[in-house]
Amino acid sequence: MNIKEKVHELYWNKDINCARTILICLGKLFHIEYNAQTLHSAIGLHGAGGFRAQCGLVEGGLMFIGIYYSQLGKNEKTIVSVCYNFAEAFTQRFGSLSCSQLRPNGFTDNDPPHMCESLTCEAVSFAYDFIKKQEASEIL
Repeated sequence: MNIKEKVHELYWNKDINCARTILICLGKLFHIEYNAQTLHSAIGLHGAGGFRAQCGLVEGGLMFIGIYYSQLGKNEKTIVSVCYNFAEAFTQRFGSLSCSQLRPNGFTDNDPPHMCESLTCEAVSFAYDFIKKQEASEIL
């Protein structure tokens, strides 16, 4: 899957938010199918419904980790630990977990749509690499 093309399609052709976009992209990359209810649960997870709180790219990534590691048979303690490590690594890589700080140029009344498209592509690649590294470290 080409991440840049998929993110663009989801944003511009379907007007899908960042949390659902990262969920869908990671699902494609890891061959995970979702039921509609799972994707519906992320409808309001774009900065906490636009409140500009936790970034939807973080929220969607954390949701994916819970889904994926549960399917791998990992226990809750392990999943919580991986989520913590993801949040820590995301903060180190991008500088924050907050939508208001991560969004390019912040927020204005005249913002064009999908300002976070480039950031989303980076976050999908980051999450994919993070999960692959976690898997590799568990094997060793």
